[in-house]
Amino acid sequence: MSDTGRLQDRVALITGASRGIGAAVAKRFAAEGAHVVLVARTVGGLEEVDDHIKALGGSATLVPCDLTEFERLDNLGPPLLERFGRLDIFVGNAAVLGTMTPLAQYDAKAWHDVFDVNVHANWRLMRVVEPLLRRSDAGRAILVTSAVARRPKAYWGAYAITKSALETMAQVWAAELANTSVRVNLLSPGATRTQMRSAAFPGEDPQTLKTPDALTDTFLELASPDCTRHGELVELS
Repeated sequence: MSDTGRLQDRVALITGASRGIGAAVAKRFAAEGAHVVLVARTVGGLEEVDDHIKALGGSATLVPCDLTEFERLDNLGPPLLERFGRLDIFVGNAAVLGTMTPLAQYDAKAWHDVFDVNVHANWRLMRVVEPLLRRSDAGRAILVTSAVARRPKAYWGAYAITKSALETMAQVWAAELANTSVRVNLLSPGATRTQMRSAAFPGEDPQTLKTPDALTDTFLELASPDCTRHGELVELS
C-alpha cells in the first residue's frame, strides 16, 4: 500500500461493510491510506474484509453491530473520540430491501424494520458522527440512496419510501452544515452486482451489471479532503 494515498491517515466509518458496496469501499479507502472502522452484522464477512485490508498493508477496526441496536449506535461516539480524536469520513451504506409487495399488504413489523435500518439508524448515526466530523479539517459524509426514491415503482414499498426520506434528511443535514468544513452528499449507485439487487431482480443476469469496485472512484472523490461538492445527489448509471 502506498503511503501517499488520497486518504492517507484519514479515519472512515463505513456501515454495511461486510460485503457488496460497503466492502468494496472499505478496501479502496484502506488502499488509499485510510484507517477504516467497519460496521456490519456479519462477523465472518467483516473478518474477510479485514484480512484483505491487512494483506494490502492497511488497518481496520471491526464493529459487529446490527443497526437496529440503537443503544449501541448511540454509544459509538465516545470510543471513536477517545481512540481517534475525530472522524474524517462517514459512509452510510447499510440498508435492507424489505418486501416487494403492495403497500396495502405490507406486514407492519417488516415495514418498521425497513424504516429502522434505512432511516432511523442513519439519523442516530448522524447525531453520533456530526461532532466527530466537525473535529476534522475536512469532514465528509456520503449517504447511499437509490433511484427509486425519485422514480418510485409499484411494489417497492418501504424501500423506496425510506430512501426518499433518507435523501430529504441528508439535504436538511447538508443545509445545517453549510457554513462548516463538513461536506454531505448522496450517492445513487445505479444497477450494481449486489445481493440486494439479486433479491429485487431474481431473473436478471448479474454479469450484465457493474461490480461494486466500479463505484469506488466516485466514493473516493466524495470522501477526499479536496472535495467541494455539498448537498448534491450524485447519480450513477
